[in-house]
Amino acid sequence: MGQGTGEMNKGHRRVRKRRIVWLIASFVVIVVAVCGCQSVSFYRQAIGGELHILTHQKPITELLADTNTSQGLRHKFEVVLEARKFAQTNLHLPADDNYLKYVDLHRDFAVWNVNAAPPLSLEPKRWWYPFVGKASYRGYFAKDAAVKYAGQLKKKGFDIYVGAVQTYSTLGWFHDPVLNTFITEPDADLAEILFHELAHQRLFISGDTDFNEAFATAVGEEGVRRWLERNPAVYEKYLQKREQEGDFVNLVLATRDELKVVYDDSSLTDTAKLQRKGEIIAEMRNKHEQLKAQWGGKSYYNRWFSTDINNAKLNTISAYYTLVPAFRALLKANGGDIERFYAEVEKLRKLPREQRHDVLKQSLQKTGSGVHNGSDFDALHTSKVDRALAPKTR
Repeated sequence: MGQGTGEMNKGHRRVRKRRIVWLIASFVVIVVAVCGCQSVSFYRQAIGGELHILTHQKPITELLADTNTSQGLRHKFEVVLEARKFAQTNLHLPADDNYLKYVDLHRDFAVWNVNAAPPLSLEPKRWWYPFVGKASYRGYFAKDAAVKYAGQLKKKGFDIYVGAVQTYSTLGWFHDPVLNTFITEPDADLAEILFHELAHQRLFISGDTDFNEAFATAVGEEGVRRWLERNPAVYEKYLQKREQEGDFVNLVLATRDELKVVYDDSSLTDTAKLQRKGEIIAEMRNKHEQLKAQWGGKSYYNRWFSTDINNAKLNTISAYYTLVPAFRALLKANGGDIERFYAEVEKLRKLPREQRHDVLKQSLQKTGSGVHNGSDFDALHTSKVDRALAPKTR
């Protein structure tokens, strides 16, 4: 019986693998027809990377039953299964067959995203993709390929940034697995990642990166708050980390506001704008050092500040967080009812991008959250950035 079952399972896996290959092959045909041969090299690596993941998955239930699975990894699998169930029953997210399998990629990150922007503009370069529309990044499964492409954009005069990414969503095209690149995160952060990625499958608007990422971020953090309601000590620790994150994001968004004023000033020459850009970024670095002192000398963002800072890099933070306070306010306006919240967000889908953002931001005004210049990261917690950096008076 056992041998027969094993052979049946192997046969099923072979059939499933063929289905995956045929699905991806069909996707290649569509891409070539729509995009032309110029984009084939990019999609070839993307398809190859995804195929590797899909064909190396192992069911988590089998790994839990395997005596060779370490205790630490076993615990993480249990957290994943618990978070999945919570996402489906409490957050009404489409868990389906997502995150029921595991893949060890034998590397630290899943993909590397190339981001680009003009040197005197905060408008990100966008790439068009079949089915998902435009996005402000281009992902590679190999770091070398991402760096090579970024170098080509840099030669064209763009500010560029290559960001390492732990995970991503296939938006329902495939059942996303758990990856080694994020499985070791603290339990609360691990759950937040799952909630965030599943939120993309609940709602995704083609061509609106900022909206999609902010929505998923807001759902992820609300999910963790509800998930840890019965464990206030753990939630308090989670909030302490998020407080530092909020200060960092506020600093980034405030810097972007300053840069935008400079870039939009028609009285300045490009040379003057570039000089002022350098000065503003230098001021940002100094403010981070001051914040770090307020944080007890430790910062989660030392690595981020250790490399070049430019428009492309700043945009990656803006994409995830600028609209988050508005989504929080919208959830609050709907009494915390998650289904009513989703319904209100869904109504925004049919609006043009800019109008969609404007309508969403009105939620802040209606709830009286007092967001400074429309770009504070946290509408629910008072930011410490201004008071931490203000001169001390007695």
